[in-house]
Amino acid sequence: MTLFAWIFFLLLVIALLALDLGVFNKTNHEISTSEALKMTLLWIVCALIFAGVLVVAYQHDWFELLSSTSDSSIHNGYDAGLKYITGYLIEKSLSLDNIFVMSMLLSYFKIPRKYQHEVLFWGIVGALVFRGVMIILGAALVNRFSWVMYVFGVLLIISALKMLFGKDDEFDADKSVVIKLIRKIYAVSPELDEGKFFTIQNGVRAMTPLLVVLLVIESTDILFAVDSIPAIFSVTTDSFIVFTSNIFAILGLRSLYFVLSSLMSKFQYMKYSLFVLLVFIGVEMLLPAFVEVEFPILVSLSVIVVILGVGILVSILMNKKSGVDE
Repeated sequence: MTLFAWIFFLLLVIALLALDLGVFNKTNHEISTSEALKMTLLWIVCALIFAGVLVVAYQHDWFELLSSTSDSSIHNGYDAGLKYITGYLIEKSLSLDNIFVMSMLLSYFKIPRKYQHEVLFWGIVGALVFRGVMIILGAALVNRFSWVMYVFGVLLIISALKMLFGKDDEFDADKSVVIKLIRKIYAVSPELDEGKFFTIQNGVRAMTPLLVVLLVIESTDILFAVDSIPAIFSVTTDSFIVFTSNIFAILGLRSLYFVLSSLMSKFQYMKYSLFVLLVFIGVEMLLPAFVEVEFPILVSLSVIVVILGVGILVSILMNKKSGVDE
């Protein structure tokens, strides 16, 4: 019966994507910050409405979601809703790194703002597919081998250290493995050709920079998923909650990009919040190997909110201070 819940959710996602591309963004245009902000709020409202639906569905065991869950800590709709919101918040916060990379790539390839929406739209579609596959595989591993959670915990701490000490180098196409591979197997044109993914150059069909940057974005999202998907398994092993919270966080990523892309430099201290967040989640996953302890989901959610809130607050205060100094 749970299959019907999956089918219903997938149809809902397809409908929302069709509405986004076919109605709200039917033609290529430069998306303003106000328009992006409205769409971001709309996606957040959709995610919260679905949270309410999820609470009712688990409470009344629709489609046997409660009776067949692999998470023994979910006893009712309230538990399911809290885990969904916590997972959504984790995925949303970790997506800030995605936005920084998207901004860097689109800037490097000189993609005009009016074409950026379509590139990001198909990038999101690809991310939905890749993450869906990774979540299903991750859930199967977690449910079959309990020690996988400890591996995920170690991966998150390693990712946190890389985030803290890694260099924020500018993108270099000549060093990109993906672009090198693309150039070997297909012709690449420097012309955008009015926002098309393919064009004809000297009588040969070639990729435009739009498709190249799309493929690079897809490849980087797979790397980011190595952080985000293990992180959400620290919240719950219920694959339906993991999948739905992850997908709703990704669905709003495109509009969030247009809101934050020009403001990323003003939230430079969020890097340290994300570092603390990943370490906290990683330690939380490793602790059961040493002591019998389990953080209530409400405590985890509160800690995550505080960590992100401190990063935002410090960034705002430091920006004001630097502004005064200037």
